[in-house]
Amino acid sequence: MTRPSQNRIGLIFLLLAAGAASISMLQSLLSPVLSTLQTEFATTQNAISWVLIAFLLAGAVCTPILGRIGDMIGKVRTLLIALGAMILGNVISGFAPNIEVMVLGRAVQGIGMAAFPLSFGIIRDEFPRDRMASAVGAMSSVIAVGGGLGAILAGPIVSILGWQWLFWLPTVALVLVAVLVRNYIPESPIRSGGRINWIAATLLGGWLIALLLPLSQGTQWGWTSPLVIGLLVVAMVLAVAWTVVETRSDNPLIDMKVMRLPAVWTTNLVALLFGAAMFSVWAFVPQLIQVPASTGYGFGASVTQAGWIILPMLVTMALAGTVVGRLERRFNFKSQLSAGAALVGLACAGFAFLHGQIWQLTLFSALFGLGLGLAYSTMTNIIVQSVPATQTGTATGMNANIRTIGGALGTTIMTAIVTAHRQPDGLPLEEGFVTGFATFAVVALLAFLVTRLLPSHKTPEMAVTAKA
Repeated sequence: MTRPSQNRIGLIFLLLAAGAASISMLQSLLSPVLSTLQTEFATTQNAISWVLIAFLLAGAVCTPILGRIGDMIGKVRTLLIALGAMILGNVISGFAPNIEVMVLGRAVQGIGMAAFPLSFGIIRDEFPRDRMASAVGAMSSVIAVGGGLGAILAGPIVSILGWQWLFWLPTVALVLVAVLVRNYIPESPIRSGGRINWIAATLLGGWLIALLLPLSQGTQWGWTSPLVIGLLVVAMVLAVAWTVVETRSDNPLIDMKVMRLPAVWTTNLVALLFGAAMFSVWAFVPQLIQVPASTGYGFGASVTQAGWIILPMLVTMALAGTVVGRLERRFNFKSQLSAGAALVGLACAGFAFLHGQIWQLTLFSALFGLGLGLAYSTMTNIIVQSVPATQTGTATGMNANIRTIGGALGTTIMTAIVTAHRQPDGLPLEEGFVTGFATFAVVALLAFLVTRLLPSHKTPEMAVTAKA
C-alpha cells in the first residue's frame, strides 16, 4: 500500500484530531451546567441526569459495533457516519424545547463516540510504522484533553453565549471536519470483510445497557431495589450468553481470540481500573474545590474557577501524550504504563491527604494529568500494535467501552462514599473526600500491579502486525 506524503499525513492527523477534540468535549461540556439546564427546562434532577446517561448508553452500545463496521466496509466511510450522527444530535439538542427532546439529541450524539476507535484505525492504516506510536499517543492525548477542556469551557460559554452554544460551537467544527475528511482522507483498502453478527450485537448492547443503567442510577433507585438487582442479574446473564455466541461464531462481532491475547486482556483490565480513577477525579476534585469555605476545608470556588484550577492537569496530559512515541525508543510501553499508574496513584493519595491549599491541588492535578496522559496513550498503542490491522477499530472500541464501564463504577463508588459522609445541613464532610481519593489511590496501585503482567517485549502478534 502506498503511504500518503508527509504533508498529507499531517493533514490527516489534524482533521482526525479536530473531530476527536470536538466530540470528546461534548462528553463533559454538560456535566458542570446540569443545574442550569434543569432550571431552563423546569425538570427534576432525576430527569436531567438522563442528559448524561443517554449519551453514555448510546456510545457504549454503538462504539464497538461501528468499530466493527469500519473494519468491514471502510473506516473513513464509517467515520463520516459517526460525525453525521454527532452533528444531527447537536442540532436536535440545540433546538430542544423540552428535556425529552434534549435526551433524544444526546442519545444520537452518543453514536458519534465511535469516531475515536475509527480514528485510531485510520492512523494504523495510513501512517508509516516509525510515526504510528507518536500519532496514536498524540491522538489519545487530544481525546483526554478535550474531555477535560469541556469541563473548563462549559461555564464561560453558558454565561456569555447561552446553553445552546454548547452545541452550536462543536457543530460548526464538526461540519467543517466532515467536509474535509470526505475530500482529503483516502479510504483504506484494509478491510476485514464479513457481515455484522446481529445476535452478538444485540446481546452486547443488552448487557452493556443492563450494566451501565443501574450503575448510573443506583444511588437514586436504591442499590438494594429489585430494579437494580434485576438489571445486574440480567447483565450477567446476557454477558455470558454474548461470550458463548462470540466464542462459537464463525463470524464474531468481537473476536474472543484477540481479546484473550496477553497484551490485550491485561491492557483492558488496566483500562477498567484507570477509567474508575479518572472519572472519579474529574468529577470530584472540582466538587472539593467548590465546597464552601465555611466547612473548614473547601474553597467556595465557582464552576468556572474550579475548572481553571485543574487546567494544569490538561497541560501535563497533553505533554505526556506527545512524548510517548519518542519514549518508546528507550522505555517500552509496559514501563510507560506502569509509570502512568504510579503517578496516578501518587496524585490520588495527594488529593486525599494534602488538599489544604490551592497550590497542592494544582500540583497533584498536574501530576495526575501526567500519569493519565502516559496511560491513555500507551494503552491505545498497545492495543493498536497487538491486534491485526483488520480489527483495530473493534479492539480499540472495546478498550474504550471497558474504560467507560470503569468510569461508571468509579463514579458510583466515589458518589456512594462522599454521600455517606455528610453534615446535618447536607454539605459533604472532608472525611468522604479523603476516603474516596484514598480508595482510588489503591485502585491505581492495583492497575500498577496489573501492568507488570504485560509482556515485556513485543508479542508475536505485535511483531507481525507492526509490518502490516
